[in-house]
Amino acid sequence: MLTNMVRVKGIREGLLFLLEEGDWEENRRALFKMVGERQEFWRGAKVALDSRTVVINEQEILSLKDELSQYHLTLWAVLSESPSTQIAAQKLGLATRLNRPEKEEVEALSTIVHDGEGAVLINKTLRSGYRVEYAGHVIVLGDVNPGAEIIAAGNIIVWGRLRGVVHAGAEGDTQAVVCALDLQPTQLRIADQIALTPQRKGKPQPEMARLLDGQLVAEPWNAKER
Repeated sequence: MLTNMVRVKGIREGLLFLLEEGDWEENRRALFKMVGERQEFWRGAKVALDSRTVVINEQEILSLKDELSQYHLTLWAVLSESPSTQIAAQKLGLATRLNRPEKEEVEALSTIVHDGEGAVLINKTLRSGYRVEYAGHVIVLGDVNPGAEIIAAGNIIVWGRLRGVVHAGAEGDTQAVVCALDLQPTQLRIADQIALTPQRKGKPQPEMARLLDGQLVAEPWNAKER
């Protein structure tokens, strides 16, 4: 049943809706089926959403907030393991954790996902199941493990080992590049060109992948030459 996809917990701040793994649209339908069946019970509550690994973009969160308000529910927080979902929630002025952290915790949290001008900085390793989408450049200070995925309209720079799936220039930018200290992605894509990386033998070195005459090539990464 759809309603089994969403669980509810009572918390100090109101209600916490917990999503199941899977597609956002299925979870959204399940959530509103549950809310619709007990409208008067939920009425007037403050709601936090824990999307776990389900990726929700900014427009989807805004639509969710508006739809919940029609049931007299107030969405005030979106918790997520997805950095891109955290960014989207922060842009809408929503909290991304339940308890108000101490000052030193706020400073530590701000280094995890930092939204800059045209770029997002992620100061952590992306584990399997993480999916980051951003309409600009993505910089990761950590590893990108197998099973993690990054999609960026601009460049992707990984200050660590790149083992997951990456797509730079996702909106058609053929000048986009992918750089990593150890470049061995499961799949690498720039614009509409895709390549699988063969197993490397020998010591890893910083490399940059780019399009050259319509073909994906990897070459030593020297930032001073860019």
